Amino acid sequence: MFRLAARTAPVFSRACRVSRTTTQLPLRAAYSAPAGLSKDNIESRVLDVLKGFEKVDQSKLTTSASFSKDLGLDSLDAVEVVMAVEEEFAIEIPDAEADEIQTVQQAIDYVSKTPAAQ
Repeated sequence: MFRLAARTAPVFSRACRVSRTTTQLPLRAAYSAPAGLSKDNIESRVLDVLKGFEKVDQSKLTTSASFSKDLGLDSLDAVEVVMAVEEEFAIEIPDAEADEIQTVQQAIDYVSKTPAAQ
């Protein structure tokens, strides 16, 4: 009986190896580029974020508007705007770069240059 079990063990293990290789899918490289957001889509979403702020005068809201000069936002409000843009596009803007965003157009440009923006 022991001889019979010893003879079938290698056959069984070879059969398992064969079945694993036949069912295994070949590895393929998957390359894809993110579709990205259109400039118009980014612009409208940034403007919508700004429309949500009570302090922003809707009549003065344009892409060329400055947060402080045109829209009347103080530095704390500008930080809140940048944080709202981060949340809207699911990105994180480093503090040094966030301090440089002072206009609506700069916010739009920053988001359009960020590949992780959604």
